[in-house]
Amino acid sequence: MAQHFLLSAAARTLSLKQVFKMGEDAAYEAFRAMRWPDGEATCPRCCCAETYSITTRKRFKCVGCHHQFSVTSGTIFASRKLSFTDLLAAIVIFVNGAKGVSALQVSRDLDVQYKTAFVLSHKLREAMALEAQGRILDGVVEVDGAYFGGYVKPANVKAERADRRTRLAQSGKRQSVIVMRERQGETLTFVGAKESEGVALVAKHVDATATIHADEASHWDVLHARYETFRINHSEAYSLNGACTNQAESFFSRLRRAEVGTHHHIAGPYLYAYAGEMAWREDNRRVANGGQAAMVTRAAMVSPVSRKWAGYWQRRA
Repeated sequence: MAQHFLLSAAARTLSLKQVFKMGEDAAYEAFRAMRWPDGEATCPRCCCAETYSITTRKRFKCVGCHHQFSVTSGTIFASRKLSFTDLLAAIVIFVNGAKGVSALQVSRDLDVQYKTAFVLSHKLREAMALEAQGRILDGVVEVDGAYFGGYVKPANVKAERADRRTRLAQSGKRQSVIVMRERQGETLTFVGAKESEGVALVAKHVDATATIHADEASHWDVLHARYETFRINHSEAYSLNGACTNQAESFFSRLRRAEVGTHHHIAGPYLYAYAGEMAWREDNRRVANGGQAAMVTRAAMVSPVSRKWAGYWQRRA
């Protein structure tokens, strides 16, 4: 049997030891190269390429508008307080978790407050999500949905326990994650109140020439009018006559394990962020961790200032 990719040396091209040995100057140059691959600093305010470096402060000044800026100005890391070494280490820690990394672990590994690690992790998820913007899937696409959150603890006495499948016994906080996944391709995720909302999302984000694979849920019936569609009844088989949704189920397996073993609670307003992270991990599961770290760093350096996470804790003071 061939060795699993994650167990091979090819999967390990960057380590925390390498990050901390490279030093602050090398880490700074890595971020600078990610932001400006051609080597020329560009003003984030007027986009002028004519700038000069203030080397003593690691800042730049625009000749056109005289605006001073740094490597992280105008990016998702704007107003950072962590060193470039710590930022790079945080990214390596983040990508190394196959099922995700908790903010508590990041806070301990970097010796920073939990609040810092929580916001930083979500900023990385926001940057990763940019990769999927405007994506249209084609080829063979598997669609499915699963419910998360809204857990209702059963009563202690058996006679007092309600049937939690009924509407009255539910909390109303349960949400559905809808996944669309190309075979040997890319993944899109969405969060809605019901799995049936995925029908309209498929029509919007999947090319009309694609072939759809779905389970036996009745709301997927309308897809037959628009796509070549194969259905699998999971009460009979997981794969039958070429029809299956195993790739979609693989995504949900990773998300469930992240929920149970790493984050313990991923429901509520941030469910979409965790779903997007796990989709990114599924799509790049055969990329070495050094390549993954470079992808996340590059995404962070081209992402604009976060409107959701900038000043997050101050808004809730």
